[in-house]
Amino acid sequence: MYSSITPICFTSPPIEKPIGKESMPQTPPFSAMFDSSGYNRNLYQSAEDSCGGLYYHDNNLLSGSLEALIQHLVPNVDYYPDNQIRKIAPKILQLLTEWTETFPYDFRDERMMRNLKDLAHRIASGEETYRKNVQQMIQCLIRKLAALSQYEEVLAKISSTSTDRLTVLKTKPQSIQRDIITVCSDPYTLAQQLTHIELERLNYIGPEEFVQAFVQKDPLDNDKSCYSERKKTRNLEAYVEWFNRLSYLVATEICMPVKKKHRARMIEYFIDVARECFNIGNFNSLMAIISGMNMSPVSRLKKTWAKVKTAKFDVLEHQMDPSSNFYNYRTALRGAAQRSLTAHSSREKIVIPFFSLLIKDIYFLNEGCANRLPNGHVNFEKFWELAKQVSEFMTWKQVECPFERDRKILQYLLTIPVFSEDALYLASYESEGPENHIEKDRWKSLRSSLLGRV
Repeated sequence: MYSSITPICFTSPPIEKPIGKESMPQTPPFSAMFDSSGYNRNLYQSAEDSCGGLYYHDNNLLSGSLEALIQHLVPNVDYYPDNQIRKIAPKILQLLTEWTETFPYDFRDERMMRNLKDLAHRIASGEETYRKNVQQMIQCLIRKLAALSQYEEVLAKISSTSTDRLTVLKTKPQSIQRDIITVCSDPYTLAQQLTHIELERLNYIGPEEFVQAFVQKDPLDNDKSCYSERKKTRNLEAYVEWFNRLSYLVATEICMPVKKKHRARMIEYFIDVARECFNIGNFNSLMAIISGMNMSPVSRLKKTWAKVKTAKFDVLEHQMDPSSNFYNYRTALRGAAQRSLTAHSSREKIVIPFFSLLIKDIYFLNEGCANRLPNGHVNFEKFWELAKQVSEFMTWKQVECPFERDRKILQYLLTIPVFSEDALYLASYESEGPENHIEKDRWKSLRSSLLGRV
């Protein structure tokens, strides 16, 4: 089993900690991904591959000075003639449409929205076709921003009503407490409802949040602060918090039953849920469940685990084994991604990555590779690779969940109180007594502080 799990706060990088520090996934330096005949050679091609200070290889921009890039993008008479708005209107409209669809959160800023509407009005003053397309673009953007606001209100409401499960137990006898099996006896259904939550929360994460989560300074100028005033990563943070909540929910449901056979039954139930998550392609819920089952308050319940058939759990742990930089998981993820590309049904399209590892990969790529090359050019290879990883994620998050929603189950998963770490240890000691003096001292301390007992 893995080492114990601890919850995390959203710092940089914003990741969960399902494994020990010694087995943190290590993404190799970006330069190591290219052999000696590729990366370095391509950066310094002959003058035939350069154009105005920008260097290309196979028509892909590799590097160039920031000044050359700006000069390349500055409008000139050759492709931006004066008084030719009708000719360039389709291109501007296409750019604005892609911008508002890919980065809609940029337009929560009133100034940005005002500029967009002003430019859209100038385009729409031409042909009727442009007017309809502009109107459709603006309406679509407003719907997305309204949905985001509603989603954030729901998150805030859930957060404000969260309570420690121990507080509930003090006021309501355990005999009339609900558990997850009474709400959803079928582990396959629960796996499907977990997938609903995962896809909904993924859908609201904007690609710019990955940048804002890590970039503390201007990526091209180490002296200028960037994003320091307002880091818009709320949706990414909410997804990280969901992972931690699910892990604690699993641990709570296992530690809460008084009888050993009920705890064993709960463990086997979650093993089946995790197995179905794997089959669906929901790797994030799978890892959260495994993390919860490997928390110290759960893993120390030796008498309980002795009653559990662990063969299926061993297989799942092997699939998510962190050794060799999560080789087994990465292989399974590639298989799920390939299945998604050739899918004949919505279910086969589902790919929900282990989000912690995705964040770590992006973080190490960002930190381990320079933004500028030794000659001062912008390192486009790095940004191409970053864009590739985020783009793949953007494709996965747009999949619609094919399973029928069950409001009762979803409500339970999102709002039922869970034990804190201390409450988990107390419940664990109450179920199976302390084994040494350290555990005995901690048990007494927890009983005193949480229950007011000596």
